[in-house]
Amino acid sequence: MRLDDYRESQNVEQDSGGGGGGGFGGGGGGLGMIFGLIASRFGIGGIIVLAIGMMIFGMNPLSLIGGGTGTGTQQVPRTGQTAQQVCDADPAHKFSCQVLASTEDTWTKLFQQQGKQYRPATLHFYVSQGQSGCGAAQSAMGPFYCPTDQRVYLDTEFFDELSNRFHAAGDFAQAYVIAHEVGHNVQYLTGTADKVRAQQQQAGEAGANALQVKMELQADCYAGVWAANNRDRLEPGDVEEGMRAANSIGDDTLQRSAGKTPMPDSFTHGSSAERMAWLKRGLDSGDPAQCDTFSGAI
Repeated sequence: MRLDDYRESQNVEQDSGGGGGGGFGGGGGGLGMIFGLIASRFGIGGIIVLAIGMMIFGMNPLSLIGGGTGTGTQQVPRTGQTAQQVCDADPAHKFSCQVLASTEDTWTKLFQQQGKQYRPATLHFYVSQGQSGCGAAQSAMGPFYCPTDQRVYLDTEFFDELSNRFHAAGDFAQAYVIAHEVGHNVQYLTGTADKVRAQQQQAGEAGANALQVKMELQADCYAGVWAANNRDRLEPGDVEEGMRAANSIGDDTLQRSAGKTPMPDSFTHGSSAERMAWLKRGLDSGDPAQCDTFSGAI
C-alpha cells in the first residue's frame, strides 16, 4: 500500500514504558476490565487469555464481555514526545501513523456526507504491557480499541506475529489491523456500540457472543470501506494480503490451531469465511451502509 508520501496523524502518543501495573492479579484495571478488552480486540490472543482466566479464577469470562468498554478511569501514562517524534520512532510507527491519518481523512469525508462530524481515535503505542482507559494493555491481547478513552492500543511487535505466526505478511495486512480497530471507533460514534452492549447485558452467553461477532464483522467491513475509498493507494496483491489476514484470525481457524474443535457458540469475532466475506463487502462497495451485519447476511 503506497502511503510513503501521506501525512502522519497528530492523534498519536507513546506509552511512557514500564508495565503500568497490568496483568490478572495486580494493579491496573483488574480481571473484569481485562476481559472487557478482549471483546474489541483484533481477534488473535483472546482464546489464550480466556482459557488462562477460566483456569485460574474458575469462572466463565465470557459473561464479562461488554463490547470492550470497561469501566476504568486509570490515567494512561504518556511520554512528553511530540506526535512527530512518536511517528518517527521507526518504520512501523511511521506507517501506522500514516494509516491512521488516512482513516481520519476517509471517515471525516464519509461522516460529512451524512451531515455528521467524525471524531478521530488516538493511536496509543506501547511495548509489551501498559495501561489503557479500559484496564491492562498486554501484547498477548493483540491490538484493541477502548471506547472509554477512544484510543486504539497497539504494540507494533504484533505485526511480526501477524507475519510469522499467522502467515499474513504485508503492509496492507498491517493497515487492515488498524482500520479494523478504527471501525470500532466508528461504531462508538454512531451509537452502535452502546446499543449492542445493552443487548448483550440482557442476553445469555451464546447470544452475547453472537452480538459480538456482528460487531467484529462490521468492523471488518468498515476496514474494507476505508480501503475502497483509498483504492488509488492500493498495490497489486494488497487485497490478497487482507484476505489472508482475515482468514488467519477467524475463530474457527484459531480454535483448530489450538487443537480444539470449532465451537460456533463460543465465537466472538466470526469464522474465517465470515471475516473475509465482510471485508470483501466493504472493499467492493466502499459504502458503510452496506456493513449492516446485524440484519444482513453473506
